[in-house]
Amino acid sequence: MSLLLAVQLLALGLTSGFLAGLLGIGGGMLMVPFLTAMLGAQGVPSALAVKMAIATSMACIVATAASSTRAHHSRGAVDWGLVRGFSPGVLLGGLLSGAALFGLLKGQVLAGVFAAFVGFSAWQMWRGRQPHPHRTLPGPLVLGGVGMVLGVLSGLVGAGGGFLAVPFMVWCNVQVHRAVATSAALGLPVALANTLGYVVGGWNLPSALPGAMGYLYLPALAVLIPITVLMAPWGARAAHALPVAQLKKTFALLLMGLAAYMAYKALST
Repeated sequence: MSLLLAVQLLALGLTSGFLAGLLGIGGGMLMVPFLTAMLGAQGVPSALAVKMAIATSMACIVATAASSTRAHHSRGAVDWGLVRGFSPGVLLGGLLSGAALFGLLKGQVLAGVFAAFVGFSAWQMWRGRQPHPHRTLPGPLVLGGVGMVLGVLSGLVGAGGGFLAVPFMVWCNVQVHRAVATSAALGLPVALANTLGYVVGGWNLPSALPGAMGYLYLPALAVLIPITVLMAPWGARAAHALPVAQLKKTFALLLMGLAAYMAYKALST
């Protein structure tokens, strides 16, 4: 690994780890576009670079989500009943996505899926419409179905699920700080299921770079995991100090920028 790449990964880990704790998004929303660019600069074909970025990002989220969840849990902000309700569907959807759908879809299609769903989530969050005061969370069966959709889409875009889970919970009148904390906890089963799926789906792929294993770029993981784990608790502390409106606007602006970049990648490859 070159010194420049190591410095870039270090900066990415610092930023994405902090944002994982702050916004409950697992860091993948930031990692995927930047890892795509970094891998492309190393000579990886664009379509494969997108897939490797998604898979590597998701593997990082295993550690980041665990660190962020611990910080949120220490403040009593995680709704573990909701986590249990979402998790069966999340695990099933993640395995399906990582082991099957991910390998079947082209890299530019995945970039387009990333842009579409992240852009939609950003728009919904930016609008800031107040949910109907009598709207509540659905029952276990519907929660499991939502969890499965969340697991599949998270696997296709390499994110912890916060880009859908947070807006959904807020729409159901869950207070935004609690939604962010619960989303961070959901990131762990999302990441575990999808990472296992990527390993299975990419087992027989030839190595695109020294240190690559299928869709995973192991040198990037070696740099990103310890840094993101270190920074996630700092972001979680900041999340509890920010006003609700500012947190939602920050989340929306971040997603809009990243959706635009991945839309460009989808159209230019």
